[in-house]
Amino acid sequence: MGLENGESSMKEPLLLHHAKKKRSLKVVFLTTFVAVLGSYVFGSCMGYSAPVQSAITKDLHLSIAEVMGMSDSMGRGGQGWACWWGSVLVRRKWGLGLGSMGHSGLGWCYGFRLVGVIGFLCIGFWLSPIVMYLGLSLINGPKLAYNSSILNVGAMIGAITSGRIADFMGRKGAMRISSGFSITGWIAIYFSKGALLLDIGRFLCGYGIGIFAYVVPIYVGEIAPKDVRGGLAALNQLMIVIGASTTFVVGTALEWRLLALTGIIPCLIQLLGLNFICESPRWLAKVGYEKEFYNALKRLHGDDEDAVTHEANEIQDYLQTLEHQSNATMLDLFQTKYMHSIIIGVGLMMFQQFGGINGVAFYANQIFTSAGFSSSKIAIIAFASIQIPITAVSAFLVDNCGRKPLLLASSTGTFLGCFIAAISFLMKEHNLLQQWVPLLVLSGLLIFVGSFAIGMGAVPWVLLSEIFPINVKGAAGSLVNLEHWFGAWAVSYTFNFLMDWSPSGTFLVYSGVCAASIIFVNKVVPETKGRTLKEIQASINS
Repeated sequence: MGLENGESSMKEPLLLHHAKKKRSLKVVFLTTFVAVLGSYVFGSCMGYSAPVQSAITKDLHLSIAEVMGMSDSMGRGGQGWACWWGSVLVRRKWGLGLGSMGHSGLGWCYGFRLVGVIGFLCIGFWLSPIVMYLGLSLINGPKLAYNSSILNVGAMIGAITSGRIADFMGRKGAMRISSGFSITGWIAIYFSKGALLLDIGRFLCGYGIGIFAYVVPIYVGEIAPKDVRGGLAALNQLMIVIGASTTFVVGTALEWRLLALTGIIPCLIQLLGLNFICESPRWLAKVGYEKEFYNALKRLHGDDEDAVTHEANEIQDYLQTLEHQSNATMLDLFQTKYMHSIIIGVGLMMFQQFGGINGVAFYANQIFTSAGFSSSKIAIIAFASIQIPITAVSAFLVDNCGRKPLLLASSTGTFLGCFIAAISFLMKEHNLLQQWVPLLVLSGLLIFVGSFAIGMGAVPWVLLSEIFPINVKGAAGSLVNLEHWFGAWAVSYTFNFLMDWSPSGTFLVYSGVCAASIIFVNKVVPETKGRTLKEIQASINS
C-alpha cells in the first residue's frame, strides 16, 4: 500500500509538469500563428500578379510592362527615386537607414549610393511562372528584366531598414508597421485608376514584406522553446507557400480589386492578434523593460515557475556578456568575433538563391515549353502543388532530424534535380530520345523544387534566427535579408540570358552551385537542434 502511495506521489508532479508544458505550448503555438500571418501576407503579395495581369491590363489600359514592372518614370528614374527615399530614411534619428555604416561623409555617401543601386536593381516577384499559361507573352526578356517589379524596390528598402526597426520598435512593433504598410498598399491597388497608384500600392506592399521577411523568423526563434523552435520557425516558409498558392487559386475566381481586398484580411487579423500576444522576452530584456520581460515569460510558460526562472536566468546571463557591447553597425559585422556567423548567414542565403530557385520558379512555364510540352498546365500545377506538403513535412522534421541533415539532403536533391534537367536538355540539343525529354525535365524540376522545399527553402531562415547574438541581430538581419533579395533579383534577371545561351548549360551552372552548397553545409554550418540560443552563439563564436 505504501509503495503504491509512493508511486502515486511521484506521478502527480510529473503529470502536473506535463500539463503545464502542454498549456504553455498552446500559448507559444497561438503566438507563432499570429506572427506567421505576416509570412502569409508575404506569399499573397508574391502570388497576386499571376491570375490578375490580363484583367488589370484591360481595366486600366496598361501595357504588360506596366502591369508586371514599372512605368518608364519609375524604371529609368528608379535609382534617383529610391536614393531620395533612402536619404529620408537615413536622416531619421531612428537609425533606420545606412547612416550607421560610417562615421564620416564617406559613410553617408556610400549609404546613399547603395540605396540608389538597390532602387535600380529591383527583383522580379511580379514576374510569374504562369505568365504564358495566362495567355500573356513575355515581350522580351531584357526589357522586362530591366522593368522588374517596384514591389521589390520597396522590399529591398524594407530589408535594409528591417533590423533597425525591429531593434527600435520591438518585434511586435515591426510587425505592426509591416501590416500597416501592406494594408495601405492593398487599398492603393484597389483604388488605382492608372499605373501611378498601382505602383505606389506595390511599393508599399513590398516595403511591408521586406520587413516581414526578417522579423517573423527572428520573433518566432526568440519566443519558441528549443525543442520545437525549428519546426515553428519553419512555419514561416510554409505560410509563404500557402499564401502564394491560395492567392493564385482564389484569383482565378475573384475580380482583381476584390482579390486585393482579400490581402488585407490576414493583416487585420494579425493587427488584432498582436494585442493578445507578448513581445519577445529577449528584446524586452535587452532594452531594460524588466517588468514586461518577466510578464512575457509568464505568459509563454504559464504556471511553470521553474521554466520561467530558468529561461530568465539564461537570458540575463547571456545579456550580461553583451552589456558592454553596443548595437553593431554594418561595418562592425566584419569583426573577427562575428565573422563566422556572417559567413554562415550570407553563405546560406547565397546558395539558397544562386542555386536557381527564382529563375526556375518565375519561368517554369517557359522551361516546360522549351522542353517540348504542348500544354504545360499539368506540369505547372504539379510544380506548384508539390511545395506545400513537402514544406509541411520539413516543419516537422527540422526538430526531429536536425537542421544540418535536412540542408545536406536538400542540397543533394537540388543538385540531382538540376543535373537531370541539364542532361535532359542536352539530349534534346543532340536529338536523343526526344520523347523522354519532357518527362525527364519535369522529373528533374519536381526533384529540384521538392528538395528545395524540404531544406534550403525554410531551414536557412531557422538558422538565421539562431546564430546571431542579440546585439548584432538588427544589422546582421538587414544585411542577410538584403542579400536574399539581391540574389533573387540577380537570378531572375540573368535566367533568360542563360537560357538563350544554353538550357543545358544553365542547369549545369545551377547544379554546380548546388554541389558547392553541399560542401559549404558540411564544412561550415553547425547543428543547432536542441540547443539554447546562448549555447549556439557561444559555440559559433568560440
